[in-house]
Amino acid sequence: MTTVLTKSTLQEEVQQGAQEVIALRRHLHQHPEPSLKEFETIKFIKNELDKLAIPYESVGETGALGTIIGKQGPGKTILLRADIDALELEDAKDKPYKSTKKGLHHACGHDAHTSALLGAAKILKAHEADFSGTIKVAFQQAEEIGAGARQFVSGGFVNDVDQVFGIHVDSSIETGKIVATAGPTNASCDIFKIKVTGESGHAARPDLGRDALLTAAAITVELQSIVAREVSPLDNVVVAVGVLNAGTRYNIIANEASLEGTVRTFSHETRQFVLAAVERVARNVATAHRTTVEFENYDAAAPLINNQLAASRAARVGAAIVGSENIVQDNPKSLGADDFADFLAAAQGVYARVGTKDPTNSETWYGHHHENFDIDERGLAIATELHVRYALDFLSEQ
Repeated sequence: MTTVLTKSTLQEEVQQGAQEVIALRRHLHQHPEPSLKEFETIKFIKNELDKLAIPYESVGETGALGTIIGKQGPGKTILLRADIDALELEDAKDKPYKSTKKGLHHACGHDAHTSALLGAAKILKAHEADFSGTIKVAFQQAEEIGAGARQFVSGGFVNDVDQVFGIHVDSSIETGKIVATAGPTNASCDIFKIKVTGESGHAARPDLGRDALLTAAAITVELQSIVAREVSPLDNVVVAVGVLNAGTRYNIIANEASLEGTVRTFSHETRQFVLAAVERVARNVATAHRTTVEFENYDAAAPLINNQLAASRAARVGAAIVGSENIVQDNPKSLGADDFADFLAAAQGVYARVGTKDPTNSETWYGHHHENFDIDERGLAIATELHVRYALDFLSEQ
């Protein structure tokens, strides 16, 4: 079913609401909340959904899923997602909309994601008589710790969804450009912990002890052999240890040590292989040193893999907004993770990126998770329109 929204009328509606979306973003930027503690944020979002007469249901304590049902009859279902949490980081910039909460900062753009999706929801709700099918708008908590998307998936909120779509603003991409790259675009993120148990003794008689520190050091070194010798050199994989703690005194053989590290991969199969290898190497090294290990892993995010057809759709509808010359379909992969991957593991879809780097304003060039992070707010209108166009285009396709 073709929507009555034409290219020109849609762009007019987006521009008419552009200042409202900017105001939403600035309010959220001033009032950031950390992962799983977005209580006031979700209250604010629900209030906005109430204003739009969009019914919603709670997902966990701080997530929400709104539903817009087309009046032209049943059809497919698409889910549009925005993450809502902020970071434990100072906001160092001097702006009127600077964070009012010490030590908290929307330094990754989730305030932009939320406001753009609210702007899109307003337009879609206003045109519910013009399309068939269902549009779900997901305001997801705890992306930064990989604990939010899984609440939507495990709770069954994606079971009847035919496609998922998400947007991330990007300070490395110039405003006016849209990234829609097929295939793996973001790595998985696993956070492993290894506890080594040995037996203490005097450093002068190391033969009477079982050195947990030496074991931990050996594990750290041997883990590097996984990427070097067990994974194809054509496969991008990271195994890194960032924390090693051991020992209480210079002349005591350490009886305990702990490691913390991460595994990053771009495929589900490689991810499982490497995680199993990390545990195997740790246990075998410990055995060689007459110590034991306890291994645990936190699944923070799966590899983010964009569907080919969905990425092509995003490129096509994005070209109607910014021109085909401003569509990037070969953006380099990132070893950074995003738990939108959990949605993509449950339904086909694509995670697009919208540039928010103003080439004339260096204040918008800071990387994500930087204390001076800010965006070119002109990108908000592009993100709003991209949400609307993608949803309507997908629902209109027979």
